[in-house]
Amino acid sequence: MPELPDIAVYLEALQSRIFGARLESTRIAHPFLLRTFEPPLDSLHGRRVVELRRVGKRVAVGFEGDHWLVLHLMIAGRLHWFAAGARKTGRAALAYFVFDTGTLTLTEAGSKRRASLYVFGSTQELTQHDPGGLEALEAPYEEFRKRLLAENHTLKRSLTDPHTFSGIGNAYSDEILHRARLSPIALTQKLDEPSLRALYEAIRTVLPEWTERLRASAGADFPEGVTAFRPEMAVHGRFGKPCPVCAAPVQRIRYAENETNYCPGCQTGGRILADRSLSRLLKDDWPRTIDELG
Repeated sequence: MPELPDIAVYLEALQSRIFGARLESTRIAHPFLLRTFEPPLDSLHGRRVVELRRVGKRVAVGFEGDHWLVLHLMIAGRLHWFAAGARKTGRAALAYFVFDTGTLTLTEAGSKRRASLYVFGSTQELTQHDPGGLEALEAPYEEFRKRLLAENHTLKRSLTDPHTFSGIGNAYSDEILHRARLSPIALTQKLDEPSLRALYEAIRTVLPEWTERLRASAGADFPEGVTAFRPEMAVHGRFGKPCPVCAAPVQRIRYAENETNYCPGCQTGGRILADRSLSRLLKDDWPRTIDELG
């Protein structure tokens, strides 16, 4: 997070604010944020922005002379914009990019520093940094099908793997799988043709829908309040709440720092999927169907 819809709206907001603008100065407040050293960051100073693009879940800013600044926000990184002369408020930033039109800042919530910056001296270097995931919104069905079935993984893993699909992360994969009525742990090579078609159509419906929602929410303002948890979502971040389709309580599978949310009524035929930690702890007391939830 942020994922494809969020990055798309960020890029639209930046297009109207920094395209054609000259980068005057930069300041990095955290030493581990910048992950490259050649070319140096100050090599961008004095150059104008000539292109903006999304590379997976990264924001790529192209400058004169085929130089690129790439911002990878990871989970908690966020961008903020201050028009020229405006007072900077809010969380202390990890990086400041001062343009002749205003200042772009990067903040990161929490104590773990995962967001990163890269400077590349050519489009070729930028391309090498691309994880190579398929752009599912642009790919024809047969290309999508071939990429999905290339390896046998769970749907959740395949959708969120940046080497398989571009721009889809934890939040929107939950929404896509709910729309397709597919289990997050279903194996890709076990899917029948109708399920493959349903997944393809769900991706091509959910991502544009959310892009439009976020675009409308931001309006002419720079997008603030970017979050993976929104009340309009069907299942993501809604553990225990009723599914908007069948009213069954949304369930979750927790692992590491993430969790998968799903509806047992719509996606697993009423079966409660095992949670790696809690199901081991509760053993026979772990509910296996919606009815056992009480």
